Amino acid sequence: MILAGGRGERLGSLTSRLAKPLVHYGGNHRIIDFTLSNCCHSRINAIGVLTQHLSTGMHAYIKDGSVWNLADRVRILPAERKSARYRGTADAVYQNIDYVDALSPRHVLILSGDHIYKMDYNDMLAFHERNDADMTIASVEVPLAETSKYGILRTDGDGRVIEFKEKPECAKSRLASMGIYIFKWDVLRKRLIEDKNEKDSKNDFGHNIIPTLLATTQGVFAYRFCGYWRDVGTVESLWEAHMDLLRDPPRFSVRGDTWDIFTVFRARLPGKVSKNASVHNSLLSGACSVKGRVERSVLSDSVIVSDGAEVTDSVIMPNVYIGPNARISRAIVGPNANIMRGVEIGSENGADTYVSDLLCSSDVSLIGPGAGIFENVRLQKKSHVPNGLSVEDGKHAHARSDYSGKSKPVWEGLLL
Repeated sequence: MILAGGRGERLGSLTSRLAKPLVHYGGNHRIIDFTLSNCCHSRINAIGVLTQHLSTGMHAYIKDGSVWNLADRVRILPAERKSARYRGTADAVYQNIDYVDALSPRHVLILSGDHIYKMDYNDMLAFHERNDADMTIASVEVPLAETSKYGILRTDGDGRVIEFKEKPECAKSRLASMGIYIFKWDVLRKRLIEDKNEKDSKNDFGHNIIPTLLATTQGVFAYRFCGYWRDVGTVESLWEAHMDLLRDPPRFSVRGDTWDIFTVFRARLPGKVSKNASVHNSLLSGACSVKGRVERSVLSDSVIVSDGAEVTDSVIMPNVYIGPNARISRAIVGPNANIMRGVEIGSENGADTYVSDLLCSSDVSLIGPGAGIFENVRLQKKSHVPNGLSVEDGKHAHARSDYSGKSKPVWEGLLL
């Protein structure tokens, strides 16, 4: 059961018109590609994808699952088919008990659709069965400074969970839940029904299901995962996950081994790097045109970097135009944005109108999908320009139909 219905509000305008699992990653991919590809490689035979927020785009993207070699194995389970919307992660599964019952499984795997990682779920299942566990929680060690972002576990010498705290202010452990669970179905089914009838429940795995199971059974275990894993729930974490692709050696690779991550491929012409351009330690996708300088950055397909433009430490999503002599530093630029001549993003002395609390924990700026930044505007670090807005003087923004994200970018037609 893949939970793919979250709003992703901490990603700002990137998810205002797009479900969080569909946000672009690594040039050609979407975030949900990783969970679906893991299911393929792990030979999962029955997969329910639970959708809610902006679900239409998710349904159109996944279709029958054939892109991930999951044809006839995937079923979309939207909240709209029920009488009420999903109220929490546990409630989403509860409302689809009939779907699971029809499959008569011994165990159920609960996954999130918005993490970056490669994992063979069979290894976790073997651990789960070896311990005859009622529930197994996939876990990974995180820096102590980040423990307040996760559910934190403490275990005994056998891997049995003896304490669980959801997002504690002061953690006793660095072992974090990855939001990946395996349950005995009869145990989970019983607990979901009980939780549904509890008046004050948040109907959530972390807040309700896990604490109750810990209080009533000794059969909750932690499976330690030693590979790369990122929860890209914030602008900063999404930016850092892209930078991990560029480290030497890379902390993570989408390809290069037998565990490929599949995606919906759009045929594009080859990209071009002009003779006077400079590209260093970057990833460029198809149909990019680079005449300026690109360093430590990830460019999705059909990005134009004009003469004299500089892009450093940034993530540029599809169909973005970057005009002559523009400078972009430590930013994520959403799809279909237009950055015009002489613009500076990430400036030390730019306009502070768009500095946002959403980005308070880093120096990363976010330019929303379809936004337009007009000539010579300077935006300082941590700026957030929402989707569909145009910025003309660094102090005023207004909606413009030609930058709404629905219309064609100003440069479309320059490439076949």
